[in-house]
Amino acid sequence: MAKVVVQMDPIGGINIAGDSTFALLLEAARRGHELFHTTPERLSMRNGEVFTVVEPLTVRDEVGDHATLGEKTTVSLKDMDVVLLRQDPPFDMAYVTSTHLLEQAGCLVMNDPAGVRNAPEKLFVIEFADLMPDTLITRDRDMIKAFREEFGTIVVKPLYGNGGAAVFKLAEDDPNVNSLLDFFEATFREPYVVQRFLPRVTDGDKRIILIDGEFAGAVNRVPPKGEIRSNMVRGGAANATELTPREREICARVGPRLKEVGLVFAGLDVIDGLLTEINVTSPTGIRAVERLGGPNVAAMFWDAVEGRL
Repeated sequence: MAKVVVQMDPIGGINIAGDSTFALLLEAARRGHELFHTTPERLSMRNGEVFTVVEPLTVRDEVGDHATLGEKTTVSLKDMDVVLLRQDPPFDMAYVTSTHLLEQAGCLVMNDPAGVRNAPEKLFVIEFADLMPDTLITRDRDMIKAFREEFGTIVVKPLYGNGGAAVFKLAEDDPNVNSLLDFFEATFREPYVVQRFLPRVTDGDKRIILIDGEFAGAVNRVPPKGEIRSNMVRGGAANATELTPREREICARVGPRLKEVGLVFAGLDVIDGLLTEINVTSPTGIRAVERLGGPNVAAMFWDAVEGRL
């Protein structure tokens, strides 16, 4: 039995029907591991030793009564066996700082905090530019307008966004481009991601889960009518799916790199055979895969973790 600390958003506020962290916790409990809950702002370091405030955690697959927390206590992470790094983005300096602290944890951290820090979803994917749609990362208006003139309809989204927030489709004759860029300039200090629009997003945005670099499961997320965002938190419908030969090629290319940098649990996003993101901070999709008749991805994850202990 391992002592497992899950660093996540407050567990009382999650939607257990679709929450992958909760699926991981249920599987850990089934295996007899001892669970502790914490949140990232509780991390501290003294003389190189990392501490956090935890609550003993019991989980149940019951809506409205899914978790019980015990009394808070401060622990040294070197006395734990595993830390699950599972808080949601934004991937900001607070997130980056938590990865630096967790590098000194003295126990196994999943995903590897240095790997997470060095693999922002919309930047790490650029290592595989030949698998992607045409993509521009910039703040330069002239470059964005030239890209739009080249490809017509484009998508603009924040570099460190998540969950489909602030993703905009700009048609070739859309008069809102200057207003949108005004908004982005006032809101984000970083460059933006600009991509050629893929019309077949209406057929679905496939989430492909890799565990330890190997294919583990997939769902096809179809956006609701009038939307281009297929994220399930935005109303996307998850459908059962199988991988195409092209998608298997993408997994074969990306998987070894993920394993190399300690990213045991990752989610690839693929639209019309083109890789758009590699999600490593807090990937989702486990519960949807299992609900649609797919494998127990959480069990695959814990097999990989236990093999490292």
